[in-house]
Amino acid sequence: MTEITATAADVAAADVAGEQNQKKILNRLRRAQGQLAAVITAVEAGGSCKDVVTQLAAVSSALDRAGFVIVSTAMRECLDNPEGENSLTVEELEKLFLTLA
Repeated sequence: MTEITATAADVAAADVAGEQNQKKILNRLRRAQGQLAAVITAVEAGGSCKDVVTQLAAVSSALDRAGFVIVSTAMRECLDNPEGENSLTVEELEKLFLTLA
């Protein structure tokens, strides 16, 4: 029977990748937050329907992309560490993914 063990380099690489994904997610969420603030300001100022809907679509897209990065990160973590405390089943991952669709 072959045993698979993670080296210190593998663990360090996974940590760096996790930090990079977290930065990506936070950047997308902050961008969405700024875009949502612009939507609110436009509505309060009586902005045009076209401008408001365009900004609202940008918010929705930014949130969707952040969600997909979160789900894809969870998929990778589950593959790398299926017995981890935050591990999800295939069904749970599928449900999360479909929630964003």
